[in-house]
Amino acid sequence: MDDAVGQQAAEVLADGLGRRRFMRVVAALGTLSAASVAGAPSALATAPGGGVVVPAKAPDAPGKPPGKGGPGADVLQPGRGRITGDSYLSSTPDEVLWGYVPTVHATPVMTIRSGRTVTIDALSHEGILEDQGRDPLEYFGSLGVDRSSVLTDAVEIAAGYRRTQRRFDVDGPHIVTGPIAVEGAEPGDVLKIETLDVVPRVPYGVVSSRHGKGGLASLPGPAAPAGITLDEVMPPVATDNRASGVPTDYGNVSVFTRIEKGKGVMTSGDMEVRFPLRPFMGMMGVAFAEAEGLTAPEANSVPPTLGGGNIDIRHLGAGSTFYLPVRAPGGLFYVGDPHMGMGDGEVALTAMEGSLRGTFRLTVCKPGSGDAPSVAYSYPFAETKDAWIPIGLSDPDGLAGGGVSSDLDVAMRRAVVNALDFLEHDRGMDRAIAYAYLSAAADFAISQVVDRTVGVHGLIAKAHFG
Repeated sequence: MDDAVGQQAAEVLADGLGRRRFMRVVAALGTLSAASVAGAPSALATAPGGGVVVPAKAPDAPGKPPGKGGPGADVLQPGRGRITGDSYLSSTPDEVLWGYVPTVHATPVMTIRSGRTVTIDALSHEGILEDQGRDPLEYFGSLGVDRSSVLTDAVEIAAGYRRTQRRFDVDGPHIVTGPIAVEGAEPGDVLKIETLDVVPRVPYGVVSSRHGKGGLASLPGPAAPAGITLDEVMPPVATDNRASGVPTDYGNVSVFTRIEKGKGVMTSGDMEVRFPLRPFMGMMGVAFAEAEGLTAPEANSVPPTLGGGNIDIRHLGAGSTFYLPVRAPGGLFYVGDPHMGMGDGEVALTAMEGSLRGTFRLTVCKPGSGDAPSVAYSYPFAETKDAWIPIGLSDPDGLAGGGVSSDLDVAMRRAVVNALDFLEHDRGMDRAIAYAYLSAAADFAISQVVDRTVGVHGLIAKAHFG
């Protein structure tokens, strides 16, 4: 657009949105045109409750597959469609925690036998959060989503959740389903979690930046390196209107992303960016008491811990195995934070968030049985058919002591030490040779930099070991 038209558009936006919300719009103007996207609202709009929404074209119609070979895009309402597990667990107001994970003092909502499978309808928090208006019908409807394509469990939780008192500025965002007790699991064991299947429940997702967080977070700390502006995408916390106490007035940018032919599709003006879906549960965990003497049945959902939780490792999709040390009778397994796609680092705060249906086999591994890697009896560990995945966290005790460390160096060193322990004790390598091997042939990647406690994971190729 020319300067005159651009200036006029800016004035209209400022008048219509108010000066406080206008800055959130400015953050997106550099990458969007004013033209409407076919089949969708204007390319830049405000959500029903406030904040900036970057819409894409309307998603595929309910029941229509996204394309040959891709994950199904049918709308999987609770209890509908293909359910393959021995047991089934939905996300209802009585079966979820919002912003919290269970501790060792939690009461299970279900008990299953070791080695059995369970299908869980996990629910995304995007579209129901307080800064998005806490009304998914209105929020997604404003983006061209038909009412029949909005999940009924999202509507019920947004309207009727009362299990814990919601404090938007304090609590985590995640809808956490469970916990599930596994018969025979005792402290000192390992719970083996095999993800057998994971598919989208709706043909759309949302990527959000909010609260001055993410890889370019405007948080207290050392001065930014020369040439890097930490608040270049989002307004800093000091000026994002948080002092108002009204979440819909806070700064956020939510990018609505449709599924088409098995891929995520974002639009920026006339440009379409298509990327592969990699659905997985960002959160899989077992109960973990974050501090000695903690007696509450739940703890904040944001930082991952030795019990797993908000671990955000993109390799943990269908065909993966995740091992977690058990801290409570029954293990108390839970899931949440479903991701349709995520890159290593999760730099903008969220992944492509979207509700998923996952099927898991839960098996108890006893010490000395050889059924789990030795590292897993004290630390999370994972594997796929191609790789072993040692994990490092910057502060695996979560919020114990009143805070967390976000030091990636600590997470990296722990991932390396766990890799060395695995190669020495489980594969029989000399430790010095294993150290050399990791340097020559293994990959280490940042899992995420946004969960207070940050993570690093390694990839050790199984093919290297014949």
